[in-house]
Amino acid sequence: MFEENKEHQHGHGHSVLQEITCHLPYAIFSVAFALSVVSFLVYTSFIAGINEDAMCQGSDVLFHSFHFMHIVFAATGTLITYFRFSRDILQGLIVGAASSLTFCTLSDSILPYIGGRLMGVDMHLHLCVVTELHNIIPFLLVGLLNGFLMSRHHVSKQGMFSIFSHFIHILISSFAAVFYLISQGCTDWYENIGIVFLFIIGAVVVPCTLSDVVVPMTFAKANKNHEKH
Repeated sequence: MFEENKEHQHGHGHSVLQEITCHLPYAIFSVAFALSVVSFLVYTSFIAGINEDAMCQGSDVLFHSFHFMHIVFAATGTLITYFRFSRDILQGLIVGAASSLTFCTLSDSILPYIGGRLMGVDMHLHLCVVTELHNIIPFLLVGLLNGFLMSRHHVSKQGMFSIFSHFIHILISSFAAVFYLISQGCTDWYENIGIVFLFIIGAVVVPCTLSDVVVPMTFAKANKNHEKH
């Protein structure tokens, strides 16, 4: 069930920079689409006469929803990549959990917080992994289970799913990052939409690529080499 795909292995013999370059187009389209949708939501809120406080509260709800869903996709993608290179289930689950929690928090909260601060917004750093672990754990467990089950599929189906899931992964992360900005007081983000566009691309492409490809592949190959010796 853990049959390796030689063509896939050859295709992933890239450096971190090459992996990021390979996945950059996904990030560009995902962030552009996310900003378009959020812009429409902001427009409708203006039409409806919704004040900034209500906008922040609504964005907070949406941020949490997308952040939790992000963890599902991150855990799934991490395990699919890991089990292509290693059969160590325990280490795979540990890597999947640690990688998902780390990089989802980084892309959805920490980097948007830094971006907001750089734009002069009095941002509050909210980390769900610290304050809402009871909500995160169910999504994490489902993501790990989903990744394990997907790893049992034929490698050709895994490859198709990986492409689709990585696009959705970045799209969900893009929504989470933008809604985090708004929820923490950056309600006039559209006045600097160009800067936000560039910053969100950077905030999602690096963590998501590390989570989906680089980290699981590195740990899996290291573990496999250790088993051989």
